[in-house]
Amino acid sequence: MPQTALGAELFVDVARQAVERVVAGNKDAVGVAARLFADCVAADGVIHAFGTGHSQAAALEVAGRAGGLVPTSRIALADLVLRGGEDPSVLADPLLERSPGLADRLYDLATPRPQDLFVVISNSGVNNSVVELALKVTGAGHPLVALTSLEHTHAVPALHASGKRLADLADAVLDNGAPTGDAVLPLPGGGALCGVSTLTSSLLVQMVVAEAVALLLAEGHEPPVYVSANIPGGHERNAVLEARYAGRLHRGGH
Repeated sequence: MPQTALGAELFVDVARQAVERVVAGNKDAVGVAARLFADCVAADGVIHAFGTGHSQAAALEVAGRAGGLVPTSRIALADLVLRGGEDPSVLADPLLERSPGLADRLYDLATPRPQDLFVVISNSGVNNSVVELALKVTGAGHPLVALTSLEHTHAVPALHASGKRLADLADAVLDNGAPTGDAVLPLPGGGALCGVSTLTSSLLVQMVVAEAVALLLAEGHEPPVYVSANIPGGHERNAVLEARYAGRLHRGGH
């Protein structure tokens, strides 16, 4: 049946409240994350974003979008096939993100430099690939920004052998405010409808980017920012900016 006006209005109301809580609750964390972003860009670094499942949407907000920073790179499980030579059948495993041993491969395929920054995104913050990558990058000396749901991550068991969650390892933790399970509208027969984390996570990413660019400008840097490739001259302008980071910008397998 078609969505009723009441259903849509209810979600908008609940989502608006979630946005307001996220904005109010992340002011300090956004400032810390923005400082890390700005320092990375100023040092000729690249910001690498990794998320699995629907967390890939937030990674796409970080890496390679119009109005976003140019020195950004997206890490994806598909890299194992598209750039790492694995058989495509590996991606058919619905629990691949929980498999141990992926982080070293993904890190190497990202080709990071010492000044690079990592953003790891996971609602639960407990799956093996997420925690392993966080351990890998922090062990290599890279700053780490986590984007997660603190309510969800503390409501579920830690799955990694270390007992760590993503939030335990980061230099800045952005809390997307999503409830355990993400969906916000309870259904009469049980379960819930309409995830909110995509909205709030995208908002947090854009807040960090806006603050980071403000810092860069205030400190005398010219921020490398994408324009839409779908306006006249946009692709050419972006290509000039990307040339500074040749071979360092990967976009989920490409």
